[in-house]
Amino acid sequence: MNNLLSPSAIAQYRRDGYTHPHRVMTAEEAGGYLSKLEAFEKDLGAPVSGNYRQKTHLLFTWAEALIRHPKILDAVEDLLGPNLLCWSSGFFNKEPHTPNYVSWHQDATYWGLRPYDEVTAWLAFTPSNTQNGAMRVIPGSHKEQVPHEDSFAEVNMLSRGQEITVDIDESRAVDLVLDPGEISLHHILTFHSSPPNASNERRIGFAIRYVPPHVKQMGPIQDTATLVRGEDTEGYWELEPSPERDLDPPMIAYHKKIIARQTKVLFDGTARGRF
Repeated sequence: MNNLLSPSAIAQYRRDGYTHPHRVMTAEEAGGYLSKLEAFEKDLGAPVSGNYRQKTHLLFTWAEALIRHPKILDAVEDLLGPNLLCWSSGFFNKEPHTPNYVSWHQDATYWGLRPYDEVTAWLAFTPSNTQNGAMRVIPGSHKEQVPHEDSFAEVNMLSRGQEITVDIDESRAVDLVLDPGEISLHHILTFHSSPPNASNERRIGFAIRYVPPHVKQMGPIQDTATLVRGEDTEGYWELEPSPERDLDPPMIAYHKKIIARQTKVLFDGTARGRF
């Protein structure tokens, strides 16, 4: 028996590499999380950026609660099974009328995760639509790893400005339009991108990356993850502690160390996708 996804949604994910939209919380609940983010941004004096956008669940109790949200885990369990680890989490925020975009890419290219059994749950804090830069995907593009090149473009939101080098038929692209409290789910190999925000409103999404215990990090580090459901049956991962309060100094130090490790994977090159 499925937890949250219908048989047709699971079949679509297997066939197309994505499925959406799926409601996992009310718009009011999503608004509560948005308020917590905005309260931090007010203290910060700027939109969330930099390392605060990576492994956010190590820094804030409310973000850690999100990666354990029962309905999100129910949806992911329908695709990956009962034992789940959160490998990463973070914000993809686009401010109104800004040029920031995400180029066409596959997540697997530099992450070093094998096998390719990873699901990203992208939770909308605000509406995500064609006006404000919603994610776009190419159905059925998750069957193989393809070559990429690095642009390091200043307004590209990806760490290396990585971009697929094979031809993409953008007429086939699907916009993953979401309302607050809804998620999309996509495979680690699915071609995806998002254009700039041309609207008057912020577009804010929280991406949570889940893997089952049999997935390994092939890069030059001992990687970490948070066990969020079931058990770690393999022992490949250093299991992360949970924050006891927001921005706890020991967790800030731990987070800094873990981000440095993951940066080594992204820029080392030994874990790059094989073509």
